[in-house]
Amino acid sequence: MYKSKLNIKETQKAIKIVKDNFEKLLAENFNLDRVSAPIIVPANQNINDDLGIKDSALNFYVKTLDKNVEIVQSLAKWKRIALSKYGYNVYEGIYTDMNAIRALDEVDQTHSLYVDQWDWELVINESDRNHNFLEETVKKIVKAIAGTKAIVQSYYSVLNDEIESNVFFITTKELANIYPNLSVEEREYEITKKHKTVFIKQIGADYDLRAPDYDDWLLNGDLLIWSNVIKQPIELSSMGIRVNKERLLVQMEYSNRLEDIKGSYYDDIINDKLPLTIGGGIGQSRLCMVLLEKYHIAEVQASIWSESEKKLFKEMGIKYL
Repeated sequence: MYKSKLNIKETQKAIKIVKDNFEKLLAENFNLDRVSAPIIVPANQNINDDLGIKDSALNFYVKTLDKNVEIVQSLAKWKRIALSKYGYNVYEGIYTDMNAIRALDEVDQTHSLYVDQWDWELVINESDRNHNFLEETVKKIVKAIAGTKAIVQSYYSVLNDEIESNVFFITTKELANIYPNLSVEEREYEITKKHKTVFIKQIGADYDLRAPDYDDWLLNGDLLIWSNVIKQPIELSSMGIRVNKERLLVQMEYSNRLEDIKGSYYDDIINDKLPLTIGGGIGQSRLCMVLLEKYHIAEVQASIWSESEKKLFKEMGIKYL
């Protein structure tokens, strides 16, 4: 039977330790500055991400501005625009607290309608658009995760699950070849159970629903960490090297969305006005789940839950926020 190793008061203190120290290590590892980020963006400028589902963002009219706005779902496009606007150079970058509402997300053990993550973006060179650079970047993120775990353990020694620092890299095609008769979720389960810390590369439309207009599907991936508490992999980060002009056009055509290429974001990529970048999001609550060895995301995040989830909390004695 699951029992949290920390009570609610200890958990709240530990969440701050995790967040303060991880973002500090992340910023140091990548030379990132913390910046402010929007919670709403104009609805008609294609700045927001649709996460591969057109018109999925919450949209409402603001009378005082006489315009429609959208609640942010992700900041992948916004960050790249910001790096250009703020004058960042190669190997300089930004990170921010991204807070979003994804109304179409399923609510379960690791998913909430409320999304909180560190969104980060780094300016790179054309020569960095390769798998070696992507993998070295992933290793730095995992190093920051392991470093944060060591710090939080210094406060709460009862948190004795370790983070596997050696990352196992595999492409979606290689993963399918190993487990041809399993579903995507089953493949991820088996490979992460075996290797504990896994980065699955080349995630595009054929593997998982992924927007075609920010990640280069040949140079992106998901970071999965095995949880000994829930006996499942937890996806901590979706990230990648961003599209250049060529890859944008290829992916939009593949997705039958060439007609959606309109607006300054697309124009600036096609005309080489935006910097080449790598970036992604790292889930704050999910990281706290892993590092604080929690069973449910509700233990580290205040949100709204279904009646079935509330029933689970009662049955298992889970103290949710």
